[in-house]
Amino acid sequence: MRTKAILLLVAVIAVPLPPPRASAQGIATSAPLSDIRYEVTFTRVNGERRQVSSAMTFTVGGTEPVLLSLPSWTPGSYEIDNFARDVSNFSAEQTGTSLAWDKTDPDTWRVRPHGVGEVTVRFDYLADSLDNANTWARPDFLLFNGTNLFLYPEGGGFDFPAAVTVNTEAGWKTVTGMTAAGAHRYAASNYHDLVDMPFFVGQFDLDSTQISGTWVRFATYPSGSVTGGARVAVWEALKLMIPAEVKVFGEVPWNTYSVMQITDPSFSGGSGLEHQNSHVDILSPGLLGSPVLPSLYAHEIFHAWNVKRLRPSDLWPYKYDQEQPTPLLWISEGITDYYADLAEVRGGIVDANGFYVLTGDKMAEIDELPATALEDASLSTWIHPRDGTGDIYYSKGSLAGFLLDITIRDASDNHSSLDDVMRTLYNAAYKNDRGFTSDEWWSTVSKAAKGRSFSDFYARYIDGREPFPYDKVLPLAGLRLARDTTHVPQLGIASLQDSTGLHVTQVAPESSAAAAGVQPGDQLISVGGINADDPLWTEKFRSRYAQQPEGTALPVVVRRGGAEQALTARLHFVTSVGSRLIEDPRASAKARRVREGLLRGVTQP
Repeated sequence: MRTKAILLLVAVIAVPLPPPRASAQGIATSAPLSDIRYEVTFTRVNGERRQVSSAMTFTVGGTEPVLLSLPSWTPGSYEIDNFARDVSNFSAEQTGTSLAWDKTDPDTWRVRPHGVGEVTVRFDYLADSLDNANTWARPDFLLFNGTNLFLYPEGGGFDFPAAVTVNTEAGWKTVTGMTAAGAHRYAASNYHDLVDMPFFVGQFDLDSTQISGTWVRFATYPSGSVTGGARVAVWEALKLMIPAEVKVFGEVPWNTYSVMQITDPSFSGGSGLEHQNSHVDILSPGLLGSPVLPSLYAHEIFHAWNVKRLRPSDLWPYKYDQEQPTPLLWISEGITDYYADLAEVRGGIVDANGFYVLTGDKMAEIDELPATALEDASLSTWIHPRDGTGDIYYSKGSLAGFLLDITIRDASDNHSSLDDVMRTLYNAAYKNDRGFTSDEWWSTVSKAAKGRSFSDFYARYIDGREPFPYDKVLPLAGLRLARDTTHVPQLGIASLQDSTGLHVTQVAPESSAAAAGVQPGDQLISVGGINADDPLWTEKFRSRYAQQPEGTALPVVVRRGGAEQALTARLHFVTSVGSRLIEDPRASAKARRVREGLLRGVTQP
């Protein structure tokens, strides 16, 4: 068989072939395709091999070369993943006969049809990446993103309709945001939608209810990971936060929404990735039931409006073969993070003081990081800076939104708010099939603030690196910072969290960690009996040891060179000057109206 395949390949190469098409810009493009269908196969055997099979079938009109590309990133992840590296066993055939193919670049395959008719290409994809943007399999479960498995014709645009058929075990479930078009068959009107609706396939828990007039589904893997009171608590949070977010834009943009959640002990912390009518969360078991979880849900769901629909012109439309940096990512992510906090307080998940704590924690986080301009941070996310500022546009962007909201409300005597800015841009940009620009953002902010100029605010705090003017802006909402001096236990390390755990990057000289022998490069497993994969481990450590005497023995477990080591540190306290966001009892009537309007999501004089 191998010999015959080689002889056939030689014969095909010997026949004169038409040159590839070229676009107006001189870039090679694929021959036109029609009737595009995809097929995904995942069985228990696939799962045991950590592999999924993908097929693409289409009709061609002749012998012109077909150029098929695989995306190199998933929108929302803002990093180049080069999904083509996980492809194996690529093949192409027409009427049962193998076709010749080669590659024109790392993620583009060139297939040479024999003539008019139907062509099918197939490949296997390695499903071993527990990542929201990738594909991950267990013997009974599969998460996949369309960007990993669905090829597109190079240079032909993304407006083609397509159907997807999922072949899997009898009795296994499938959940996706795509429109059902038959048994195990789904449809999308264009490629952007096709790859923006991830799939769960296999054995997992699934239930649903109506919220804000539409069905919301909650899918969790593994089965039994979220049950009883914990599952009820998730539903109660969703029922409170979603209506609060809908109120900002005045409409529900989905027919159904799916919260798709994976819990796995190999994953540290929590991560979410948004899609237009779903989001995928990956959690460590320690996050289940924690107060962090509603905030994660609220953030990803708000993205259904802000990013998936309303987004910067730099990201409109999506390009799948290259980076798409934008200086406005602080709006897409940071403002979304602000509205996650607002959804919690407006929905009643937290009270006003809870909102102040969430905001104060972000202030403290930013204070400890190098001064970084929001526009610079937005652009730099693609290269993942290693100085701790890689995600600063989340918290700092959230605080910028908070200050803008207060300023707009104050300038308009609480007739307008940041809600009006978001709703105006949503209708002006997204509803007209385009993105928004920086000038459009700031002009809309200025209009909501009755013409007030924000050029100084932009220059100093968005494009610049000056500290935010809390003492000037907070009183406009009847708020102020109370500064406290406390003595807190401290280990004395700097760390970096990734999907494999919490890694020590620096050890302070003469610190408790240094005396115990902790070294840069160690993976921190636990401190004082508290697991370091708990996102609240620092707070729990300080709470547990706050009343213990200086010098108390402190067990520390690290992983070094693949082996765990038990070390003994000595409890050490440092003086910390912190700030708390509180209400000012002497606030004016206007400032109190601004504050209450912000917390309740209303505008009134």
